[in-house]
Amino acid sequence: MPAIEAPRRDIVGVQVAALTRDQALVLIARAFDRKRHLRLAYCNAHLANFAANDAALRAALSSFLILPDGIGVDVASQLLHGAHFPANLNGTDFTPALLAAQREPLRVMLLGGKPGIAERAAARLQNEHPQHDFAVLSHGYFSAEEEAALLARLEYERPDLLLVAFGNPRQEKWIAEKLGPRHCSVAAGIGAFFDFLAGEVTRAPLWIRRLRMEWLYRLWLEPGRLWRRYVVGNPIFLLRVLRQRLTGRKAA
Repeated sequence: MPAIEAPRRDIVGVQVAALTRDQALVLIARAFDRKRHLRLAYCNAHLANFAANDAALRAALSSFLILPDGIGVDVASQLLHGAHFPANLNGTDFTPALLAAQREPLRVMLLGGKPGIAERAAARLQNEHPQHDFAVLSHGYFSAEEEAALLARLEYERPDLLLVAFGNPRQEKWIAEKLGPRHCSVAAGIGAFFDFLAGEVTRAPLWIRRLRMEWLYRLWLEPGRLWRRYVVGNPIFLLRVLRQRLTGRKAA
């Protein structure tokens, strides 16, 4: 399935859309209006590192509209293409904006997270966006037999928006391998979004987010889980960017 048409920039092998927030909202709204199928991902340095070492993931991502997430890919865009991305469209901020921008009621389903997290996230979303209808499909720990039932339910209900919170790169691979036009209009991989909504993980204060240092705050909160992602992964990502700039090749 080809990705939706949008100006894109190659970031170490991942084609990231160069869109303003309003342009991205318009493109996604068309998928809702026309009942087409759109796959949505958010590329940060972490996902780019996975893709650099995984040809199957790169192939899967070619069918997504990929939005830029975070300072790492923005620095990469400046180094590789001479311009910053028009906006930082991370899923945690963009998803509420997407919901708020839709005038027509949407049917939204949540999939992923630890047991109980999606329910708390859905309750908060329902309170903040009462014009839409939110339902939980499942937590993220299901068997193959349960997965078949989940897909059958999606095919029966066909929500406008499916939010998938498995983490990178599982959520992107699952969307690409399992979902098609009969399951939903838009499927979005949204990482830790449910955890933030449910209060399971504390979001960085606004001033830290404005400095674009949320990754450092998350590392401070969860060093045991995230040190490899940031302390090791960020320098590796930068080396890949520099190699692409010097040679024109994507770094493995």
